[in-house]
Amino acid sequence: LWGTTWLASKEGVKHIPSLQLAGMRQLLGGTCYMIFFLIKGSSWPKMKDLVPLLVLALLNFIFSNGLSTWGLKYISSGLGAIMGAIFPLWIVIISLFSSKDKLPAMAILGLMLGFAGVCVIFYDHLQDFFKPDFRFGIILSLVATWTWAFGSLYTKKHAAQFNPYFGLGFQMLIAGVSLLTVSSFDKNFLPFTEIPMAGWLSLGYLVVFGSIIAFVCYLYALQNLPTEQASIYAYINPVVAVLLGAFIFGEKLTLTLTIGGLVTLLGVYLVNRAFKKTADEQRVVLDN
Repeated sequence: LWGTTWLASKEGVKHIPSLQLAGMRQLLGGTCYMIFFLIKGSSWPKMKDLVPLLVLALLNFIFSNGLSTWGLKYISSGLGAIMGAIFPLWIVIISLFSSKDKLPAMAILGLMLGFAGVCVIFYDHLQDFFKPDFRFGIILSLVATWTWAFGSLYTKKHAAQFNPYFGLGFQMLIAGVSLLTVSSFDKNFLPFTEIPMAGWLSLGYLVVFGSIIAFVCYLYALQNLPTEQASIYAYINPVVAVLLGAFIFGEKLTLTLTIGGLVTLLGVYLVNRAFKKTADEQRVVLDN
């Protein structure tokens, strides 16, 4: 489902301004989460949790989702999905400068493979870099992956204590209000009565299948499966987006894109594998 949301976003930005689409998606999705957990009697986040929630809303939803949605206005859904999958590579780079621990050799190898794969992918797009819109879309997608990487690291350090489902809804609600407020100053902002049916259908798909069902499935998987199994989604998303993008939107599915995408995902896999192995070793030491 998450792989298909790249196509829904690509279709949605054809009919609704990008930040407005992202804001409406987060506002509606977050409202559904909040209503559900308030009905269940869940307690509101404590004062000490508000700062982490605000930071995560900014990193994960306002910047990461907002900018990646905006980027899809200028690049293909398949390319956007591949760009979105490389955030673990940025975590390695951040760790190079911020961690005193020595990085595993497998993580360094994964980093090099990942960026080699990205270079192969962009071989087909060398001419496109002369187009300002394409360059802008790539920059937006890159910044989105950076903020997701910082958000992932921040979550690990500061956000483990609150209800992940309720916290998710709180973040989405904050992001939705913020993005809609910003987008309302855009001259292209569409009054809700002027949004075409295709835009509403895309938005509905993103809210129901992307923001609610897929997120709940992922969080449930994290709680009931080993992390390395739950993280398989990161490798499936871009494959689904690339194949469906070629089938539905007629996006180019070239040999270099296929090879580059597979090499990139192999690099991401090695990075995840390296950190998983390191975490297991540290756990064994603590247990002993």
